[in-house]
Amino acid sequence: MSHFRARLDSGVVLVTAMLMCACSRTDDRGPAGAAGAAGVAASTVSGTRISAPRTGPAGEWAHPAGDYSNSRFSELDQISAANAKNLHAAWTFSTGVLRGHEGQPLVIANTMYLVTPYPNVAYALDLTQEGAPLKWKARPPNSQTAVGLACCDVVNRGAAFADGKIFYNLLDGHTVAIDAASGALLWQTRMGSLARGETMTMAPIVVKGRVIVGSSGGEMGVRGWIAALDATSGREVWRAYNVGPDTDIKVGARFKPFYGRADTSRNQGATSWPGNTWQQGGATVWGWLSYDPELNLVYHGTSNPGPWNGKQRPGDNKWSAAIIARDADTGEMVWAFQPTPHDVWDYDAVNENILVDLPIRGRTRKALVHFDRNGFAYTMDRASGEVLVAKPFVPMNWSTGVDLATGRPALVADKMPEEGKKKSFICPSLEGGKNQQPAAFSPATGLFYVPTNNLCMDFEARQVAYIPGTPYIGGSAPEVAGPGGYRGEFIAWDATTGRKVWGIREPYPVWGGALATKGDVVFYGTLDGWFKAANARTGELLWKFKVGSGVVGNPITYLGPDGKQYIAVYAGIGGDMGLLIAGDVASNLPFDVRDRGSTLPDLARWTSWGGMLFVFAL
Repeated sequence: MSHFRARLDSGVVLVTAMLMCACSRTDDRGPAGAAGAAGVAASTVSGTRISAPRTGPAGEWAHPAGDYSNSRFSELDQISAANAKNLHAAWTFSTGVLRGHEGQPLVIANTMYLVTPYPNVAYALDLTQEGAPLKWKARPPNSQTAVGLACCDVVNRGAAFADGKIFYNLLDGHTVAIDAASGALLWQTRMGSLARGETMTMAPIVVKGRVIVGSSGGEMGVRGWIAALDATSGREVWRAYNVGPDTDIKVGARFKPFYGRADTSRNQGATSWPGNTWQQGGATVWGWLSYDPELNLVYHGTSNPGPWNGKQRPGDNKWSAAIIARDADTGEMVWAFQPTPHDVWDYDAVNENILVDLPIRGRTRKALVHFDRNGFAYTMDRASGEVLVAKPFVPMNWSTGVDLATGRPALVADKMPEEGKKKSFICPSLEGGKNQQPAAFSPATGLFYVPTNNLCMDFEARQVAYIPGTPYIGGSAPEVAGPGGYRGEFIAWDATTGRKVWGIREPYPVWGGALATKGDVVFYGTLDGWFKAANARTGELLWKFKVGSGVVGNPITYLGPDGKQYIAVYAGIGGDMGLLIAGDVASNLPFDVRDRGSTLPDLARWTSWGGMLFVFAL
């Protein structure tokens, strides 16, 4: 394992190549299935809080991430570090659909709501009766054409609930509202165009009577957007693009990015691209949304620019691979920040933005914490966009650090992809230090719990022409395991200092999301089909259960009508990691940029496709 060295010099954090995060307390007993950080002294960060904790009953789960802050934290504490070893499977439900089960169920008023991958069937299950029988099943019209256009499997990241309605997106570019009591389709609004390659996989949120949604298709040369729909009628209220002229991306007098304040030139979302290439600029919104009611700001990330070949689009390519804050009422852009300007590695910035108040250098800051695909964990001021802390949270070598004065990464020339020239062992790979799998935050410990990847890639950029509705990539990027040989790790992170507190190494990328509870237990699943519980303070592995398929979904917890705490999670391998490169689970898509089955050649020994909900209890 490579040596780690860090120093602070004029605001720049310098990190040696192939670093491991500072203060690692990872168990070093081996790359495959290391048991974790048993025996590590308990660690907490005091004075932290979730900025917008849930307002409904603690025993329900009405938002995709549990609350507007994307904390994935629950106040339920019946399941504790002392008794988690007694967990067992309480009941299961087959979704009847294979492919990648990302996302999570919702639980409202003793009813559980599920949404499957394509064809995006919705189920309502009655938790008041033994065996949780079906209350209703909904299957809105959904074009089969979308299946061949979706970049990274036909996943769906879940639904949102408000005012007696379930809202979710269909793969073919529609948003729907379903009556939560009857399963009746209330409205269906077309938001994207399959002819341009636009699909929809993200989980919406509902803010002040508006359903906020975004697009997928960054690998298809689409132009990404985010939009708000009236929750009652499905009418589009506003739509903002993420690249292009100011009027299109909703930049006005309120726009004040913390970095580049001296540059007040107009239309930077277009002028930072050559010619009209911004029209195929990607910057889609397929990840998670968060909302600060006090500031009335919605936060979202944007995907990679198109194409991957940076020679075809010199410039910063704003606002691709960016974190953006927008006014929830109008969509107006308030600030924006690019973790990776002129992204040439496929380092989308769509990962969740967790909104918390943190003590940093003696002052409580309204923070936004973001674990980026590029391998840096950013602690930012969510009102202004200032970067307060930026440290690597995975092994990485494409950059030597982030300049806090400018927010820009310092680049390593040998890890910059070029057209027609292969650059070897770039870390992290295009899957990122973390991909869609969301982290969790516990105000009880003040720590963030992060599922991570440890993969590196060889990258060669290639010329590519834009044809509407076809892949627009321009690159080849086979992947290998990163430093140390393990390919994933579940870590606890202190965002006030940028320090890893503990970690549990896994043989495969940890592609499922995290759940944190007041009982000081954190939960996560693995690609090879284990669902696990760990001590939130020490990382000690408390319990595990082998489910039927790899876990790429996100656990939730709820209080049943019997007063007991339950944990629920999907099992069903898929997504980019499961569909495209998992051994015999081969993709028929024409734009896979890796050698088929080369990244995780042994994964098919342990798992195959599935579609099950597992529910656990003491």
